[in-house]
Amino acid sequence: MSVFNDSKIAFADKSDAQLKKALRMFKMIESPTLTKIGISILNFTVRNRCPFAARIVKNTLFEQFVGGETREESMKVVNQLFKRGVGSIFDYAIEGKEDEKMFDQTCDEIKKNIEFAEGNPAIPFVVFKPTGFGRLNLYADVQAKKELSPNEKTEWENVVKRYEEVCRLAYEKNVVLMIDAEETWMQNPVDELVNGMMEKYNKEKAVIWNTVQMYRTERMEYLEEDLKRAKEKNYFLGYKFVRGAYMEKERERAEKMNYPDPIQPNKQATDDNFNHAIEFVLNNIDRISSFFGTHNEESVEFAIEKMKSLNLENRHPHVYFGQLFGMSDNITFYLAEKNYNVTKYLPYGPVKDVVPYLTRRAEENTSVSGQTGRELSMIRKELKRRKTGN
Repeated sequence: MSVFNDSKIAFADKSDAQLKKALRMFKMIESPTLTKIGISILNFTVRNRCPFAARIVKNTLFEQFVGGETREESMKVVNQLFKRGVGSIFDYAIEGKEDEKMFDQTCDEIKKNIEFAEGNPAIPFVVFKPTGFGRLNLYADVQAKKELSPNEKTEWENVVKRYEEVCRLAYEKNVVLMIDAEETWMQNPVDELVNGMMEKYNKEKAVIWNTVQMYRTERMEYLEEDLKRAKEKNYFLGYKFVRGAYMEKERERAEKMNYPDPIQPNKQATDDNFNHAIEFVLNNIDRISSFFGTHNEESVEFAIEKMKSLNLENRHPHVYFGQLFGMSDNITFYLAEKNYNVTKYLPYGPVKDVVPYLTRRAEENTSVSGQTGRELSMIRKELKRRKTGN
């Protein structure tokens, strides 16, 4: 039996009304057909600026998965989580914007997050998406070594400048900065940029962290190369580990463009790869800091057992766990109860701008095997427990 089955710990902060509302929403997400219909309606109403759209979104998906419309509004959630020993990671959840003005605006927002997080143990990390700083197709062209036009060269120089600005500020403010991972066909330039920033700013400890998607093939080889280079050049590594969120898109593109599928052949292979990464980094704990971003109970238990076998303290400063806000509270609050470093990824942003993030989150919940079912099972268990008084 899983250690993460205590619904009382998981939902200690939730009222009956909140749980019933979450139950209704996850029941809708459980159905791929209803999810598709709901997303289509949602996108239509927001695109056409229907007056009631923002209110509907804010009272449903937004309330479940987002901290607030602003950093300041989200602090209510941050403080509530921190009272229970859970940190928060501000995630500026604006997606799908592709102009230089928006990239500069996102860069400024990340800088403000860094300044906001300085000296605040409730906000141990700041994060940004690479496509928040530049166009996906531009990264892809750089990866493919295409000849860039003069305008594109200027664009790429701006991307590099944004990375440099936020990484330097994170170093100066002593705030850990994580850079997300995205599609494989644009990831190499991101890795190169982040590795350069790690070499520059991680001389004393891991301040700049990369993200590694373990549903990809050849990631263990990538980690071994990183470690070899870090030892040779004497700097520290930091990684956020995730399974990955673009599987269907990756497989379709690989088939269409006739190159080897970059994704592990099945779920078991992905799970094994994730657990190999856990072993690898915990065996190199003096050089590598790690954040295990997962809703997979077996992987979290595997990490806990590995830490015990290595006699690592629960709250080891180089080991963090994390789940998305609104999901897997049974894992998050169990870890907090046992004094592990654990956080929630806390998205924020204006309702209309967060819709692409919310629709992606709903689609991922539908496609991830068993995730929505687990959420429903835990909620039902807690409602029953409260009703019977057990």
